[in-house]
Amino acid sequence: MDSWWVLLGLSLLLRTSGFQAANASKPNILLIMADDLGIGDLGCYGNNTLRTPNIDRLAEEGVRLTQHLAAAPLCTPSRSSFLTGRHSFRSGMEAHDGYRALQWNGGSGGLPENETTFARILQQQGYATGLIGKWHQGVNCESRTDHCHHPLNHGFDYFYGMPFTLVNDCDPGRPPEVDASTRARLWFYTQVAALGVLTVALGKICGLISVPWKAVLGAASLVFLFFVSWYASFGFVRRWNCILMRNHDVTEQPMVLERTAHLMLQEAVSYIERNKHGPFLLFVSLLHVHIPLVTTKQFLGKSQHGLYGDNVEEMDWLVGEILQAIEENGLKNTTFAYFTSDHGGHLEARDERGQLGGWNGIFRGGKGMGGWEGGIRVPGIFRWPGVLPAGRVIHEPTSLMDVFPTVVELGGGHVPQDRVIDGRSLVPLLQGTAEHSAHEFLFHYCGKYLHAARWHEKDSGRLWKVHYMTPRFHPKGAGACHGQGVCPCSGDGVTQHSPPLLFDLSRDPSETRPLSPGSEPRYHAVLARVHEALEQHRRTLSPVPPQFSLGNIVWKPWLQPCCGTFPLCACTQDGDPSEA
Repeated sequence: MDSWWVLLGLSLLLRTSGFQAANASKPNILLIMADDLGIGDLGCYGNNTLRTPNIDRLAEEGVRLTQHLAAAPLCTPSRSSFLTGRHSFRSGMEAHDGYRALQWNGGSGGLPENETTFARILQQQGYATGLIGKWHQGVNCESRTDHCHHPLNHGFDYFYGMPFTLVNDCDPGRPPEVDASTRARLWFYTQVAALGVLTVALGKICGLISVPWKAVLGAASLVFLFFVSWYASFGFVRRWNCILMRNHDVTEQPMVLERTAHLMLQEAVSYIERNKHGPFLLFVSLLHVHIPLVTTKQFLGKSQHGLYGDNVEEMDWLVGEILQAIEENGLKNTTFAYFTSDHGGHLEARDERGQLGGWNGIFRGGKGMGGWEGGIRVPGIFRWPGVLPAGRVIHEPTSLMDVFPTVVELGGGHVPQDRVIDGRSLVPLLQGTAEHSAHEFLFHYCGKYLHAARWHEKDSGRLWKVHYMTPRFHPKGAGACHGQGVCPCSGDGVTQHSPPLLFDLSRDPSETRPLSPGSEPRYHAVLARVHEALEQHRRTLSPVPPQFSLGNIVWKPWLQPCCGTFPLCACTQDGDPSEA
């Protein structure tokens, strides 16, 4: 028996020393993030109808997390938290009763300059740092070229991709998406005003109304100015938002969606080849599987789940090509690879043919919902051959914010000590030296509103979830807010629960059976303990300038990235001029 303990101790020592030795050599770091992917869309998370062999193989060769959680259920705030290891409201990157994500490349909101990303720290440690794909953290502050929110001002030394995000407006054949309801309202007001002016003019011509022509022309001018003021932005969403940049230069405006996937893959492979002597950090921020689900002919009609399924399978192929580039350049054993999604699948995304969003498996809710698991439970797959055990599955609560301190530690850096860092390093959990996650409590926000909190009671192994607010689904009995882009965070769109809803996720992961004092003897004790932790959490909050204020969110022509002379912004790939 004594010899068994000696062997176990030697095994752990060798394992730890092996990790430290690999860590000392500074691994390459490859981070791949999908957009709007449901956790139930992957074979390794239980899907048996979609083909995702490359991501599944990544899980087989590495570590898979089953309780990996986004810090926010929408693109901009979730990615802010991922980059900084902090809840997005600490940066002002969260909604205050208004817009919940950045709306324009030409807005002034974005990730503040004083925030520290993992790219900035690794850059200081001698890493080449690249971002290929989606950014959605803002571009400019005061002028078209200040690039205060740009990736190159946040620690990345190379950027190729989309400073905004895919939206239906990027596809001329799709209905408008960016502020569609506001756009429709403005068009209605314009029509009413124009009709009023036309009526007065006809009355004047027919001698029915005694109004000076100057007044009629003045009113017509005001209607025209009103129309021009909003149509200058909303009438050209594709040209203003759907663009590609290389570093500080716009290379395609508007972008041609059908070739974007190929360009992103080409750039990612090229970056790996250029920096194979390392160390490098490459963040591949995929445009898949966000609507409008642009898919190449090679994958169209090949899946069992329509256009969305085709797009998922194309995404898996892209991941496979990137991993193959890592292997072909002899980097597999020296690369720490990670795959995730920014939040859950988009349940409200539909067209006349049916569902266009993802499947969140057994979990309730989806994108936009800060409390229900379906909006925040995401894939979490890590691979580092020879260092991380192959095929291991971890059922501990973890967060996208944990990636920040994890890669900083692997890169030889240190997390900032002058601010609250909400993430915790996953290194001990991944290597097996820690049995439990460093998180006892996690807090789940929708905009600035706390919707839910979880308590991982490590001694008993139970995982408690408390809901303070939940979205009101419609139509009644549905599992989403159909008829809206996403569910709201506050107001009439939510139900406030007093007392809160309590679930035991360790026994009811689908959140279908709320507990009561009659069904759970510890009901009041659990709520009291979570409330105590919540009060401690609230003491860490401090006010910051809101990046999503109306002044920051609106389109400003002097901030619009442009290829050519504004407003005649137009170019094909790599800056060749095209017709405006």
